[in-house]
Amino acid sequence: MAVSIAQRPAASARVLILTFLTTVIFHRTVADVSTGASTSEESPHRRFEYKYSFKGPHLSQTDGGIPFWIHSGNAIPSADQVRITPSLRSQRGSVWTKNKVSFEHWEAEVTFRVSGRGRMGADGLAVWFTTAQGLDGPVYGAADQWSGIGIFFDSFDNDGKKNNPAIVVVGNNGNLVYDHQNDGTTQALGTCLRDFRNKPYPVRAKITYYKKTLTVMINNGFTPDKEDYEFCTKVDNMIIPSEGFFGISAATGGLADDHDVLSFLLFRLTEPGQQPMPKEEKDKYQEEFQNFQQELDKKKEEFQKEHPDVQGEPIEDLYETVNDREIRQVFEGQNRIHLEIKQLHRQLAMILDEQRRYVSVITDEVAKKGTNAESGQLDTSSQQQLGSVIATQQEVLRNLNELKNSFHESLKQIGSTQHQGNAVGMGTYETIQHFNDIKEHLHTVKRDVEHLVQRNKAVKCPEMPPMPSCLSTVHFAIFIVVQSILFFCYIMYKSQQEAAAKKKHKSLCGVCVFYHVRYTPHKMHLH
Repeated sequence: MAVSIAQRPAASARVLILTFLTTVIFHRTVADVSTGASTSEESPHRRFEYKYSFKGPHLSQTDGGIPFWIHSGNAIPSADQVRITPSLRSQRGSVWTKNKVSFEHWEAEVTFRVSGRGRMGADGLAVWFTTAQGLDGPVYGAADQWSGIGIFFDSFDNDGKKNNPAIVVVGNNGNLVYDHQNDGTTQALGTCLRDFRNKPYPVRAKITYYKKTLTVMINNGFTPDKEDYEFCTKVDNMIIPSEGFFGISAATGGLADDHDVLSFLLFRLTEPGQQPMPKEEKDKYQEEFQNFQQELDKKKEEFQKEHPDVQGEPIEDLYETVNDREIRQVFEGQNRIHLEIKQLHRQLAMILDEQRRYVSVITDEVAKKGTNAESGQLDTSSQQQLGSVIATQQEVLRNLNELKNSFHESLKQIGSTQHQGNAVGMGTYETIQHFNDIKEHLHTVKRDVEHLVQRNKAVKCPEMPPMPSCLSTVHFAIFIVVQSILFFCYIMYKSQQEAAAKKKHKSLCGVCVFYHVRYTPHKMHLH
């Protein structure tokens, strides 16, 4: 990958006017880049490519997928956004285009939100253009040693130089291993420091690749103006693959943030002298769009037939919107404040009881001394000390009572707010407490089950002795030979018996014939 960094004009230190003019020209150049236009050349034609884009509402389909995109890992598509990673530790997720992009010039607009509870977050989000889909890996949830370009929104300071959050551009030809320890600064082609976490409005990034120049513009998320971009970095003479896949990935580590992408819009750029789209290609895309629209309408009708109870309800109600999520987070915060105030209220009650006991003990001691001592014999200094102690304790009691009353009023206000939240279907403190109790019981059951499993693993069943072989091969062969010999002997014995029986039968027949021939005439003569 060949990249050359643009050289800036050197200003003479001796001539103040030349320095001033150089500064003015530099800022004018930055302003021209931020508006995306130049006085010397016209802006390129932009054509929206819907097959490589997504945005809400109705971002996800009924099967949970994104049209023309695939998602992997812990990515969760919803109606209005794609949560690449939730705010849990050690999570990875990504979304990638299904088809390759073969545009010579292009521009991508990414709208995202990175939010977390802590002052620091991790690890960050990345926008990719690579020759292969890096569905999973160690570089912000995508594969390392990629071939293409990656724009990293790094939120965690690995090298401890306090140069994060930052936006870093890193190119790779398939052989480079990403430098995690130094946040990729040793391999960066361009970088800028921008804080993109916990902004009131979504952050927008515009990435433009036009005439071998990569430009990154950023909208810091402080205003709702979608076109309020400022310059981040620029890389000249940059050669990237002619075709590849667009992707967005994110990852969390020991710290965790919600990485939400609201939209990804891709535009094909063509030079002003060229025709943006031939008529044949335009008709082709129009026909494809109409076919897709008809197929979508058919799916809607089939879904309504299969789910008649959902018919007539808006699809947005099936998902939690951004406003609903923010309201839920507000009420959850109020519930936590309610718990803390109730805890403080109990502690204050305990302190008040102790102070009352101290005051009663001191008062009893004073009364006893006043009764036992003679009038005028009690030490004046002791009386003053006791009086000051009683006054101090009474002042502490009064302050604690005021603090307790203020906490009580705060509890009433929060309780009334929670009752209003009940009217619109939001959870109250009692509901949250009920679920917390259920959660504790479940943890107890889980712990008992794990204990039983470990105990069962410790008690091992005795091993069965090896079963002896019933018949070996030698014994089997001997048995077959003996059986064959006995069988042949039996056959021979039967044959001899049959032969002897036949011979005896023949001798008997001969005797009978001889007797008949010899004695028959005499019997005939007698008759």
